[in-house]
Amino acid sequence: MVDEKKAAEAVKLLLEAIGEDPDRDGLKETPCRVARMYTELMSGMDDDPHAHLSRVFESDSKGVVLERDIPFYSLCEHHMLPFFGTVHIAYIPNGKVTGISKLARTVEVYAKRLQIQEHMTAQIADAIMDDGELAPKGVMVIISAEHMCMTMRGVKKPGTRTVTVEKRGLFKDDEKLCTEVTELLKV
Repeated sequence: MVDEKKAAEAVKLLLEAIGEDPDRDGLKETPCRVARMYTELMSGMDDDPHAHLSRVFESDSKGVVLERDIPFYSLCEHHMLPFFGTVHIAYIPNGKVTGISKLARTVEVYAKRLQIQEHMTAQIADAIMDDGELAPKGVMVIISAEHMCMTMRGVKKPGTRTVTVEKRGLFKDDEKLCTEVTELLKV
């Protein structure tokens, strides 16, 4: 839970540090607005992904289940600047499937934290693979994102995307299965 009072005080100090007057008309409410924004952006800190994944349904499905193009935004833990993009999640059911919105909710749990993309990819894969209710035979998570810390500062290369992939279970050693997923992403 974000301490909004402390966050507002910190924003006021930051405004002063960069030479702004936090009491001028356009900035008077900024510290409180930013504090409320961080409450929203960091809402995944105390959220449990298994609470979302626990909604499962019996299924005889043996093929790949792919939820693709799940949009997300997060904040880089190094510069606290946004990174955003899409997540693709594929899994092989083991007698159960989860509600389709539950995978997107799991993404949100991890995206709404200070984060790096590599960790987020692994955390999503682990949460799905290790979920006691869903317990799939395998999972593959692919994230493609643009990082503002690379776009608006530093090297300044807009449009550059970082792609990360994590594989668990059957996906770990089955290249044919991985190729099937990548082909489905082209559709």
